[in-house]
Amino acid sequence: MPHKTFFWFFFPSGLAMILFIGLPIFSSFFQSLHIETEQILIEVETCDPFGCEMEVQVDQEATGLLREESPLGRFNGFGTYLDRNHLAFDDLGAGWETKTSIRNFISIVLNLPFYKSLLFTLTFCFSVTPVVVCLGFVVALSVNALAKSIKGPVIFGTILPMIVTPLIGSLVLFWMIDAQGILGATLQKILDDPNLSLKASRNLTWITLIIYGIWHNTPFAFVVFYAALQTVPQEPVEAAIIDGASRFQRVRYIVLPHVYPVATFIALICLMDNFRVFEPIIGFSAEGVAQSLSWMIYKDLRNETLMLFGSAGATSMLTILGVAILLTPVLIRTWKEFRTDR
Repeated sequence: MPHKTFFWFFFPSGLAMILFIGLPIFSSFFQSLHIETEQILIEVETCDPFGCEMEVQVDQEATGLLREESPLGRFNGFGTYLDRNHLAFDDLGAGWETKTSIRNFISIVLNLPFYKSLLFTLTFCFSVTPVVVCLGFVVALSVNALAKSIKGPVIFGTILPMIVTPLIGSLVLFWMIDAQGILGATLQKILDDPNLSLKASRNLTWITLIIYGIWHNTPFAFVVFYAALQTVPQEPVEAAIIDGASRFQRVRYIVLPHVYPVATFIALICLMDNFRVFEPIIGFSAEGVAQSLSWMIYKDLRNETLMLFGSAGATSMLTILGVAILLTPVLIRTWKEFRTDR
């Protein structure tokens, strides 16, 4: 294809990517280099029937003028990235210099907001993604083997979790595991423990969130795998049947190599999606025991006194960097295989 033709072919997509992806990312990065405008404090005398006293209050008018002069706030460079709410290099260095035990150092790290959120994010990501890929493939194989007369209803029931919005789905499961919900009450009767609560334990909450993530994401993997199975060439399959190959052997040596690129695609999408886990935490009201990087951004922007745009921007950039690091090995391997095939 001539370079000029390729340029005009790619131009609309490239322009859309710059406007809707590139510019917002650059804007977030630029905002992350600034912190909030300094608040001007004044002493105000307040009186009541019991007397008068001096109080320190924010001078809204003067502070507002400063914000108008510097809408982005004060330039802070990479200071926000290094503060205690993010990478916290000073706290990590102090903990390391005390020559504390590895166990205590890990405890210090996991008590820092960013690393605590990163731990749950990675746990959710690497627990949900492999199961979703494998389970989606197994479900697709099972549905593909059904009779045509019942495939339609089964497919509809299988993709139903994907149709339900994440927040609504998490709320439904949250009510089900409540002490008076169908799952919570059933477990109490089975285990004969009226005080049992799935919401009271940090580990049980994490497990519940992971189960919900698998339930919600598996239909996506199923749909993509099911579509890929329709393109499997029948000649090798029929030849394998004639040669006496079992179903497992046909799947292993014919189907799996054919759908391997699709599995890679599903894994990439699920990794990116699960790394941004947010809705289940809100739906389960699990902020006390499970915080993610996306939830940190939400918290900064929901600050009652002052929205922390710089902190939210820094967390956003670190999230993007984390996704890029996760995807790099898979992309490098895919690129090498592509070059080898050529």
